[in-house]
Amino acid sequence: MSTFELFIIAVGLSMDAFAVAVCKGLSEKDLKPKHMLIVGLYFGAFQGLMPLAGYFLGKQFEAYITKFDHWIAFVLLAIIGGNMIREALHGEAEECCDSFGVKAMVPMAVATSIDALAVGVTFGFMPDVNIWFAVAFIGIITFTLSAVGVKIGNVFGAKFKAKAELAGGVILILMGIKILLEHLGIINF
Repeated sequence: MSTFELFIIAVGLSMDAFAVAVCKGLSEKDLKPKHMLIVGLYFGAFQGLMPLAGYFLGKQFEAYITKFDHWIAFVLLAIIGGNMIREALHGEAEECCDSFGVKAMVPMAVATSIDALAVGVTFGFMPDVNIWFAVAFIGIITFTLSAVGVKIGNVFGAKFKAKAELAGGVILILMGIKILLEHLGIINF
């Protein structure tokens, strides 16, 4: 997997976190840099750790499902992407509170990173993925976009939330299609 492909996946995965970060920015009247740092650290850490957990889970079952791994990757990415698109188009509001404490941040970080767990499972089936680089890269991209999302939410409001989720969904579906087409021998990037 190329760094560019990993970047596209990282951006797609981070869109849920970005949308919630925008919401956090909306809820904070007196935004400080520490708020951006807190949100970025929670979302970046969980978004990086979940693919690692998924990767090891995928490696456990690799021997049993190598004939179907490309279909599994495609289906998982299509479901995750489709769900993100549905949420964006139907305007499903994110629950958001103005607290930056552990009790508020951990559930949001877990909720926005569940899809990263599934992507990590697909990484387990890909022989050319350096998982340590991938999880660090995904975590850094998510940290950055989440911290920026808090600021955008504070300054511009909810204008970008739905568009970010829609873009993230489309990106994940396209990556799933690419993986499937490569394994079927239809394309070769």
